[in-house]
Amino acid sequence: MEIKVPDIGDFADVPVIEILVSAGDVVQAEDPLVTLETDKATMEIPSPIAGTIVSLSVQVDDTVSQGSVIAIAEALDSPPAADAAPDPTPASAPAPAAEVPAPEPVQPAPAAAAPVRDEPGTDSGTSATLRATPLVRRLARELEVDLAGVTGSGPGKRVTKQDLLTHYETSLVPSASAGTAGIPAVPEVDFSKFGPIRTVPLSRIKKLSGPHLHRSWLNVPHVTHSDEADITDLDAYRRELDDTARPEGYRVTLLSFLLKAVAASLRKFPEVNSSLAGDELVLKDYVHIGVAVDTPDGLVVPVVRDVDRKGALELSRELGDLSARAREGRLTATDMQGATFTISSLGGIGGTAFTPIVNAPEVAILGVVRSKMAPVWDGETFAPRLMLPLCLSYDHRVIDGALAARFTAHLTQLAADVRRLAL
Repeated sequence: MEIKVPDIGDFADVPVIEILVSAGDVVQAEDPLVTLETDKATMEIPSPIAGTIVSLSVQVDDTVSQGSVIAIAEALDSPPAADAAPDPTPASAPAPAAEVPAPEPVQPAPAAAAPVRDEPGTDSGTSATLRATPLVRRLARELEVDLAGVTGSGPGKRVTKQDLLTHYETSLVPSASAGTAGIPAVPEVDFSKFGPIRTVPLSRIKKLSGPHLHRSWLNVPHVTHSDEADITDLDAYRRELDDTARPEGYRVTLLSFLLKAVAASLRKFPEVNSSLAGDELVLKDYVHIGVAVDTPDGLVVPVVRDVDRKGALELSRELGDLSARAREGRLTATDMQGATFTISSLGGIGGTAFTPIVNAPEVAILGVVRSKMAPVWDGETFAPRLMLPLCLSYDHRVIDGALAARFTAHLTQLAADVRRLAL
């Protein structure tokens, strides 16, 4: 019988991306024969019968539509079924039953002569004979993983998505200590061929922070959510406090108020103040916030502890001390450990937005750029307001878009009305 493409919806001229059987294979009903891929989905075409594949009518990269013939197959039970079908009376049932031995030579013959497909997941299998869903097959192609090397844990040794990812992570992705092994290296170039060059060594800080940033970027699925906070009133209040603080030897910065607002937001949304540990989420009942500080040798991130328990003036003093020690290279290891969240502020330099890298095992980081005056509609007219862009990068395994938007919206509300920080 001819095996044809069944109803596949409105799709036509769909490419064949995989042939899952060969001529002579014995298949069961619903075993996949070929895989098709449209611009929206990947689908397997199953066998409607149990039988032997006589020949294939398509090849990889051929296009098919509903009704296209993809294979010719011989049903294992077709001869007795054809003989018994014309007789509709139940009384005649015993007669064919007595002739059951007749098809016996038919069934063993193809089973003995035809090569049976390897069991899925065995060493002799190939990616074409292994059982896996279209999603898993497509993911395997994207990851460039041969499914023949993946041990399946699903029914009938079917390779599941988790089987594939586990194999990929344990066998192909480098560990944190393996450097960039497994990732194509950037080719070396003799730049001196194009003009004069100078070579300077990386600073110690950049040597230490580089692998950590690389590890975070490779392991954390980053998403960045951006918003703006109206800090017109907050900045006016900050300036008043700063005028009073200068004679005492310290400055009151916008960052101290952002620390307070972030701490209050972390208390309201504890998932953002967490870390992912396997299948568990570690929620932290303390708020220690890392603050990225620009130094001549590179970026360092000292930690301000128990931010939720300190006032803006105390935080301003502590920030001044940490920043000074960071630039002088006097920070200790304890000064840079234990953060639950990080703020990276480029406000003193410029920019309109950026994507800060999550400082794993934290799950979020706030990027801050330079504030600017902008006309804002107040319901009756446009008024000049000081707007501060905020960029929240987060680990999408822990934080979804809705939570990120709620967290940032709450943060902007606190920054817009400093009185809320006292509630």
